[in-house]
Amino acid sequence: MTYLKPTFRHPKMPKNKIGFAKADYEGAVSTLCAGCGHDSISAAIVQSCYEMSIEPHRLAKVSGIGCSSKAPTYFLSNSHGFNSVHGRMPSVMTGANLANRDLIYLGVSGDGDTASIGIGQFVHAIRRNLNMVYIVMNNGCYGLTKGQDSATADYGSKSKSGTENVFQGIDLTAMAMEQGATFVARSFSGDKTQLVPLIKAAMSHPGFAFIDIVSPCVTFNNHVGSTKSYSFTRDHIEATSAIDFVPKRDEITVDYQEGDGVRVKLHDGSTIELEKLSSDWDPTDRQSSIKQLHAVKASGQLLTGLLYIDPESQEFHELQQTTERPLNELREEDLCPGSDALEKINQSFR
Repeated sequence: MTYLKPTFRHPKMPKNKIGFAKADYEGAVSTLCAGCGHDSISAAIVQSCYEMSIEPHRLAKVSGIGCSSKAPTYFLSNSHGFNSVHGRMPSVMTGANLANRDLIYLGVSGDGDTASIGIGQFVHAIRRNLNMVYIVMNNGCYGLTKGQDSATADYGSKSKSGTENVFQGIDLTAMAMEQGATFVARSFSGDKTQLVPLIKAAMSHPGFAFIDIVSPCVTFNNHVGSTKSYSFTRDHIEATSAIDFVPKRDEITVDYQEGDGVRVKLHDGSTIELEKLSSDWDPTDRQSSIKQLHAVKASGQLLTGLLYIDPESQEFHELQQTTERPLNELREEDLCPGSDALEKINQSFR
């Protein structure tokens, strides 16, 4: 078996606005288990970047450790990439973002990588409103170490060995909203129709955009009794809305079901169009979103879709008033403006 993809491309393969085919956004052949939900998420990222006509070299992908953190190898091979250590993806991402704000930053993590060893870094990336997309491929277990329950495993769920989890699971979407995240969503790896527009909207959001994606582990956590299996997720999904992302200057025609519609305009002129399925839910009201999330969880359902968005979000660079130029482009005269400028700064503190 070969893990090399052929380089030949059919000359009539469809291209996006900047002349790239979808194959140009792919990566290496996946070595994950056949049927792994992570591969579906990788495919959704490829589709999103292709449709948004993102130049691959403008995207930086960073991951930690785990099955999920292997996934960036399988998409956007022509982008910047860094595989960090366990739980430390947010700090590496923060450093890269501070050095060059012009790139699109995509962080890929898992439930163990984020909800256990990396939970401290996770919450600080949120509170700083770092301009990044943070995706958690959530399967509720440690797939690389034989399927032990992770911190997101639901109370009462059963492992493959039949052991029942006696601990409360950490709900990362609820934590993100409580900590002040300005974009919070949840989806299912098997729902590409919902997942692609969520990823596209997250990439256009100015600030910390978090997407928790239930991604069943077909080897260790796809059995009866698991609450992260394909069958359980499909049977217990309740969506907040039908969602579509409309880029600036592009006209997209969408047919919706009957109900209340909401259009959220983003800073760059793009819009997120939502067909609300619950009349008492407002995606721009944090308290309303938290209330809806807890209500659905209490009924044993899994709430997916766009849970919360702050249309007035100000990302980290805006809050800190940093330079708009990448640090490697700053010259000596930019960094050392002279004694007169230093004296003015000193005078301002007196």
